[in-house]
Formats: sequence, C-alpha cells, structure tokens
Amino acid sequence: MRTILITGPGGSGRTTVAAATALAAAREGTRTLVLSADRTDTLGTILGVPTGPAPTQVIPTLTAWRPDATAGFRDDLAGFQDRASNVLDLLGASRLDPEEVTPLPGAEELTLLRALRDAALSERHELLVVDLPPTPQALALLSLPDELRRYLRRLLPAERQAAAGLRPVLGRLAGIPMPSEWLYETAARWDTELGAVQAVLADRQAVVRLVAEPGPAGTDAVRAASLALALRGLRPDALVANRVVPEDWPAGLVAQQRKALEEWQESYDVRALPHLGHDPRGSDDLAALTVPGVNDTTSTVEWPVVDHLAEDGVLVWHLPLPGAVRDELDLIRRGDELVVSAGQFRRIVPLPSALRRCTVAGAALREGELRIRFAPDPDLWPRTP
Repeated sequence: MRTILITGPGGSGRTTVAAATALAAAREGTRTLVLSADRTDTLGTILGVPTGPAPTQVIPTLTAWRPDATAGFRDDLAGFQDRASNVLDLLGASRLDPEEVTPLPGAEELTLLRALRDAALSERHELLVVDLPPTPQALALLSLPDELRRYLRRLLPAERQAAAGLRPVLGRLAGIPMPSEWLYETAARWDTELGAVQAVLADRQAVVRLVAEPGPAGTDAVRAASLALALRGLRPDALVANRVVPEDWPAGLVAQQRKALEEWQESYDVRALPHLGHDPRGSDDLAALTVPGVNDTTSTVEWPVVDHLAEDGVLVWHLPLPGAVRDELDLIRRGDELVVSAGQFRRIVPLPSALRRCTVAGAALREGELRIRFAPDPDLWPRTP
C-alpha cells in the first residue's frame, strides 16, 4: 500500500489538496482512504459528504475517515484504570468517569497515528492519503513514535523484565500489590503499537508531500519544513504550489508568486494548482485541480557512511541537510547516540554500528550536506596483524 502524507503551513489548503489527491486516485480505480485529524469537518465540507468517527464511503473506491480523539482517549484511560486498579485502590484514588474525561493536548495526533496504523494493517486499501496537521505539528507527529519508543526503553528497559518471576514473591514479602508486572506489560504493548506506526512512516512506499501558497511566507515555511524533514532523513516527493493566480491578476501578486515558483523549481518537483477564485467545494471543484498522482518516488534519503580509512584514517557520515546554516548547527555525542540540532529542530539518532567504535574527529557543512568524521577508537577497533 502506498501512503501519501500531506502537510503545509496553516491556511495553505493542504486539506483541499489531500481530498483532491484521494478523489483523483479513486476515480482511476484505486481503493483509497483519506484520513484527517481535524476536529471540525473541513474534509467533509470539501468533499461534499459529512465525515466522522465511522469511515464514510464517498464513492465506491473512496473512503473518508476522521477518527474521534475523545472516544479513543476515554477508552485508553478506562483500560489504564482497569489495569492499575490495585494501585489506585491502595492510594485511595477515585476513578474518573467517562463523562468527565476530555482529551489532553496531543490526543488528536495519537488518534491519527493509531488510525494510520490500523488502516495500513487492514489491507483494505491500495492508497492511504493522510491530511496531516499544519507543518510544525505534523513534523512533531512524524517524530512522535520514535521519541516515545526511546523514552519507554530508557525508563523501562526490556532487560529488567528478566526478573518478572520474582515480582509476585516481592509483592507478598512487601505486603502490597506490585505494579511492575502490568507496568511492563503496558510498556511492551505501547512499544509494539508504536513500532507498527513507525514501520508505516518509515516505509519507502510512504512519501511526504508539501503544500504551500507561493510567496514570502510560503517560501519561509517550505525552507523550514524541508530542513526539519531532512533531519529525519526525508525529503518531499513533490511541492504543491497552491492557489497560483492567473497573469491578469494584480501585477504585484503575480510577480511575488512567480519569484517564489522560480526559487522552488531549483530544488523541488513543483506542481502548480490554479486559484479557482473561490474555496473549492465538491467533486467538480476538486476535479479542476490537477494534483500530482501516485508516483514511484520515495521520500527516504540515505545517510551513507563512507570509508576513508585508507586515505585519511576516518569514516565519514554524510547527512544531507539542505537549508542548514553553519552557525545554527550543533552536535553532541552521547554514548551510542548523536544529538543533531539544526536551528530550531533537533533529533537524537542512533549511530551506525561501525561508528559506535569510533570517536568524533570533526564535522563540516558543505553544499547542504553535513559530513561528520569518525576516527576508530584503538581500544575498540579490531586490530589487524
């Protein structure tokens, strides 16, 4: 199954592009599901069919789904209270009733990730189009499974579960119920679920597509989004320039858009969509937008390790970071991980196995690529006779 993740700055028309992309694919006979996390039914308004917590069939080959974050959060909290009942009773805590529960910040993103996983595992669809939140939230969402799994493994290491058989004994000796078993079971279940989401997002069949309105604000947003995606080893498969005005519109606006388009075309596969003179509504308006279809490209960008041991005695790790500024880059080595900061964005990445036996010998930013040099640690590197 192919997955197209669509995002862009707020107000760029990303939901319209997602709906048009899904409808165009469905009309060609591809079984398509379009997902949205919006609380309001913007997707349904654009499609002309109300959408909600239950998947809605728009046409025979197109299904729209806007999962309910509130219901999902209530179910998760109820399950947690059931599993932690002994500890809650011991503490004298009163349980929350479903009617008094409202979703916490981030519940929509978690609900969307779960729906994304369920849709991928169901194998009912050939194409999944995801209307992601605006770019900053979307980038945080794409990072969420990886970050949460890292936190879980640091807080509840799997190796500590080796003493699972001792917990009932310790509980009897202490005279109180031990929460360890259900805690580790919950952590293991979360890790499995997050791993499934991570696999969907990391699949080479999944692509990220940016939507922006050409102009100064759109150019700044695209530059920032591209750098943040690059830090995650991704690049947009296409940049959809939305609401491009005709030549007979005010000259200043036309010139501003043309300048942005020329700049974008130097680095991206740009697809321009016309300004219809009104907000697109219904299938006829969506059909008038010639959105890019499904292609064979991938958003995954490789970070190769190049062997320069013979020439310079180092291994060089190449990290493509287009748009990065030298003064805004920072690197910190922590054990077998590397903390990479580029401007306002940061990512903690595990080192490839060969580099874990090396020390950082320097780094340089050249032509939009960060090149980190690693020298073998004599105490860890295999010695040659």
